[in-house]
Amino acid sequence: MSPAPAVPAEAALVQAAAGGDAGAFEALVRPHLGMLFRVIDRIMGNEAESQDALQDALITIHRELPGFQGASKFSTWAYRICVNQALMARRKRVRRREDAIEDLMPRFGDDGHHMNVDTILDWSEDAEALVKVEQDQLKARVRAGLDRLSDDQRAVFVLRDLEGWNTEEIARHLGIPRERVRQRVHRARLALRALLPEFAPPAEDR
Repeated sequence: MSPAPAVPAEAALVQAAAGGDAGAFEALVRPHLGMLFRVIDRIMGNEAESQDALQDALITIHRELPGFQGASKFSTWAYRICVNQALMARRKRVRRREDAIEDLMPRFGDDGHHMNVDTILDWSEDAEALVKVEQDQLKARVRAGLDRLSDDQRAVFVLRDLEGWNTEEIARHLGIPRERVRQRVHRARLALRALLPEFAPPAEDR
């Protein structure tokens, strides 16, 4: 029996796909489709619209592939295109009437302390909370919470707390100051804590 053919290197697949080889393009993107759809769906929050956005992103990836210089991994480059596509698609979507974000924020007393401190959860320090977010039985609940955020807040929260980007990466990618990224992440976390109080640890653990 002859040995199995070697799997073409990524660079060879990129070159072939850029030259119009449909099979090479499929082989190049197929291993990453799950990851690419995940980030789009987290930003979009609607499965059907996320599928459409993924198709548009794949068209862009195919069109821009001849200009891919290989400075990063193909998956990283394609991932960034998908993030951009999701952000653009979400901005174009007709916005539903949403509760004002201020209604979800903690209230402060005259002494400057939170009046509803029992609902506060430090997501940035409680890794267990982020693990819970990934559990299947909570996905619908979390999706509903994310849908209550503004587009800008949802985007930075997804990129920072779910996708693991750092502040510098988000600021550079979105073209906004780092301090604005921090503010949006902070406000998104506060809003989600108010919306999802079941993630708060027991009082004795705080």
